[in-house]
Amino acid sequence: MQKRIRRLVCASLIAVLAACGTGPVAPGFYRVERGDTVSKIARANRTTVANIKRWNGLSNADAIEVGQVLRIAPPAGSASAAESSAAGSAKSDAGAQASSQNKAGPGVTLVWPAQGSIIRGFDGKNSKGIDIANVPGTPVVAAATGNVVYAGNGLRGYGNMLIVKHDDEYLTAYAHNRVLLVKEGQTVQQGQQIAEMGDTDSDRTMLHFEVRYMGRSTDPARYLPPR
Repeated sequence: MQKRIRRLVCASLIAVLAACGTGPVAPGFYRVERGDTVSKIARANRTTVANIKRWNGLSNADAIEVGQVLRIAPPAGSASAAESSAAGSAKSDAGAQASSQNKAGPGVTLVWPAQGSIIRGFDGKNSKGIDIANVPGTPVVAAATGNVVYAGNGLRGYGNMLIVKHDDEYLTAYAHNRVLLVKEGQTVQQGQQIAEMGDTDSDRTMLHFEVRYMGRSTDPARYLPPR
């Protein structure tokens, strides 16, 4: 169990660094470089454009950015593993494109992690999540049920931070907390208080909240209910 938790923590830390555009990427992933296209990446890794789109929830193969991390190998145990080494037939490509369009939508349902005012939204570049401001000690809750794979302050710029793994595709991150109320390896339920809002590694009291799909930061507004 300890070995499994360590592997999850390492994978989560890599995802954090990847979202910031620095650090290594995990096996089976690739960081986009200047001049890359999805077609070029697919050829270099002996897979198809349809696979790259499906594995990464891309609706537009031209909408990739320098520094973005893409999955270039099928998730372990997936039925698409055999497709990664061959282009496949036109029929399977058409099916993959349809699957990609379905996959592009939100795959988790979240609750708001804290009450307060949104002082910064997601832009995918300078802001990898949203910032929610309130008074010190405001409860921070788990946006969805999952396992805590990181609890600490070892990541510069995030302060006291939690990362919760919801499934093989989705993580949520909670930064700048005053107090962490859960530990690594602990299972938390949606809506359970996991921290208190604070200002560690921040110039004001707030929660920085991120949603990551396949290691890539995505707009939390896509998953959160309207207020």
